[in-house]
Amino acid sequence: MTILIIATHDRPDWWARELERLAPEADIRVWPDIGNPDEVEYVLAWRPPHGALAALPNLRVVFSLGAGVDHLFSDPDFPAHVTVSRVVDPYLTAGIREYVLLHVLRYHRNQPALDQQQRDRVWDDRARELRQADEQTVGILGLGELGRDSAEALAALEFDVAGWTRSAKDIPGITCFEDRGGLDAMLARSRILVCLLPLTPETEGILNAELFSKLPKGAYLINDARGGHLVEGDLIPALESGRLAQATLDVFRTEPLPADHLFWDHPQITVNPHNAAITDPRSVAKQIVGDIARDRKGELLPNTVDTSLGY
Repeated sequence: MTILIIATHDRPDWWARELERLAPEADIRVWPDIGNPDEVEYVLAWRPPHGALAALPNLRVVFSLGAGVDHLFSDPDFPAHVTVSRVVDPYLTAGIREYVLLHVLRYHRNQPALDQQQRDRVWDDRARELRQADEQTVGILGLGELGRDSAEALAALEFDVAGWTRSAKDIPGITCFEDRGGLDAMLARSRILVCLLPLTPETEGILNAELFSKLPKGAYLINDARGGHLVEGDLIPALESGRLAQATLDVFRTEPLPADHLFWDHPQITVNPHNAAITDPRSVAKQIVGDIARDRKGELLPNTVDTSLGY
């Protein structure tokens, strides 16, 4: 079997070493050295060039080297007949959980204001609004693998957690809302809003001025999903009007974020370089090799993507 790695910015040599260790019989190739394209049956991909997958006539499965698959479906020539499998990496899930906990706690404890006090050399122990965890309302957009895990972690710290998803969910300790009818109700109670949605045509631009207007005044935003969820031009006006108090962004429409972008210097925006969680080849390569073995036996693969829904 021939496996091609297309991940120019995601340590392709590391992926190749792990695959060679676990499947020494496989022919491992790294883009752009693909050899005969007719021989490639499996691809590990992160943001492959448009048209690259369509040029592989015998491609069977594409493994997305990240939590999302929008980077694949943005290709207008993506071969629709090919199976797409998204990785479920415990290290990635843990990284997202840690990131969400870090920034929810940072806002809950009013750390941005305390940081400013330090810069201003002000000692004021009244700066933090007194609010217990069970009085702090957190809303999670998206209750898939990552959203559910983060919601449960927050609930374990006794935060009042609600979540919104397209289809009905029942998660102990989490107030669940569904479909468009439940979105407004979830937003109205969310002083801290966390976005962990998949990026689809329905969720593109969902973080916009209209949505911000439905949050409690002075709410906090954490986007750790995709840059395409945020209408960037709506964020700074929401912050400067007081509609939002602070925003933490790990993802952007253009990455790396251009050096002249207004977000870099805005005092109410925290910019992170899309590093909240990174897929670890040490755990994921084992999953992929196992899934390839299942595919060669004609078995169904776990964690496959519904191409009609985009996740």
